[in-house]
Amino acid sequence: MNKEQIRKMLEEQGYIEDKTIPDHRLTEEINRLRKEKNAVILSHFYVDGSLQDVADFVGDSLGLAQEAARTDADRIVFAGVHFMAETAKIINPAKKVILPDLNAGCSLAESAPYEKFAEFKARYPEHKVISYVNCSADLKTLSDIVCTSANAQKIVESFPADQKLIFAPDKNLGHYLNQLTGRDMVLWDGACMVHEHYSAEKIIRLMEEHPEAEFIAHPECEEPVLLLAKHIGSTTSLLNYVKKNQTDTFIVATDTGIFHQMKKACPGKTFLPAPSVNPTCGCSDCFYMKRNTLRKVYACLKYELPEITLPEEIIRKAALPIQRMLEISK
Repeated sequence: MNKEQIRKMLEEQGYIEDKTIPDHRLTEEINRLRKEKNAVILSHFYVDGSLQDVADFVGDSLGLAQEAARTDADRIVFAGVHFMAETAKIINPAKKVILPDLNAGCSLAESAPYEKFAEFKARYPEHKVISYVNCSADLKTLSDIVCTSANAQKIVESFPADQKLIFAPDKNLGHYLNQLTGRDMVLWDGACMVHEHYSAEKIIRLMEEHPEAEFIAHPECEEPVLLLAKHIGSTTSLLNYVKKNQTDTFIVATDTGIFHQMKKACPGKTFLPAPSVNPTCGCSDCFYMKRNTLRKVYACLKYELPEITLPEEIIRKAALPIQRMLEISK
């Protein structure tokens, strides 16, 4: 495959799938290329288990950002979605950051376009902006600080009680934080397509069918769902909860990719996906995350494409709120 063929393929489909290596040799070749190119593979909990197993580090958004900040690798392969790879590039402007599939986007990030949010922000000149990490690099430049679901409460409470705040783009997480902290943050009207589709009614029925189970949920879920939960937390928090809890069965309201780590950590326990409003939509999984495959990871390591690039001005402006988050999260 020559450079022109690669360029055309990326333009047409946003990723490369090199088929010269059989499936059973992909992990072996990934390991060889990783060593040869001094590359690190970072994987989110929501990608396929085979990718989690080949990664150097598996984690949630906060853990991945922290790992990206401390790595000494020359190349970062990000098995996740676009905003995560952008964050890694902002933290490491001199390193090559590669995303296996440029089409691995995020419905939440897409819900807050830069121009519209800039207009929204202008209506609240006295407010500081906390942006959830699930947003574009452009939107981060309009932020005073970034947060993840793992550190959101800590970030909110780092501001004086009388400081007016905007929280974007996830209205469900923002509403949950308002209740948790007693703040009255102005919320942008955005939501995650996975977490907003859980059905509280169907979850109640599933809990009745499994009275021995505990229901746990990610804070991006809507309020009626969160009211049912025994524990609410980030993916890492949910994982740690099932490890420490004596319960044997859990109903889990987040992407089922986390089940891979839960089953590895607790092989004797049962994990049930929380039902969505539409049982045929596959809404319990982020199809953007599932665009990542072993073959795409191999190809992007081999060709070092698709590469994440950002203008220097965006990197400079977006780095400030990210670094503020990392400092507070130490």
